[in-house]
Amino acid sequence: MKRKSKLVIGIMTGSLAILGVGAIYAQAHDKYTLAVPGGLAFSEFRGYESWQTIATSQTEKAVAAILGNPAMIEAYQAGMPGNGQPFRDGAMMAKIHWAPKKSETFPGPIVPGALLDVDFMVKDSARFADSGGWGYAVFKYDAASDTFRPGTLADQPPQANDAKCGFACHTVVKARDYVFTDYGKR
Repeated sequence: MKRKSKLVIGIMTGSLAILGVGAIYAQAHDKYTLAVPGGLAFSEFRGYESWQTIATSQTEKAVAAILGNPAMIEAYQAGMPGNGQPFRDGAMMAKIHWAPKKSETFPGPIVPGALLDVDFMVKDSARFADSGGWGYAVFKYDAASDTFRPGTLADQPPQANDAKCGFACHTVVKARDYVFTDYGKR
């Protein structure tokens, strides 16, 4: 009987250890558990991968797709930010950056290569009153571990790692409700 009890305790302890390691692994590999200080969480942007394209951009260092949730797309279609009206609360943008690479299938074009990071903006005038009504987040991607992490001051460009990290850059477009990106004619 004593032997059986020890065996049961051993099996239960082993099972709990495996479950615990699995939970830690899942958390480390689940981008939706990440958040920046100030409350902006990756989970607030669940489904961003299927949002409509607002625009694309390219520099020597990155190729980007700027996406908008339905509220953001509706605002653009109504003429914002060019009409001087502010975006409504709930409008969200995602900007996905990839390293640029030459197309392997068609000569000439530069196309997305390795994923670099994902940036987010959300309009919430009450929550982010001290940053023009917008909350910001940058999540850097690490290909080796297939995980994201919040951006930091050590990154390029440096990120203050809070929900106001993008506000300083966006003040130059205050008249456009802090939004740089234009919505291309379709």
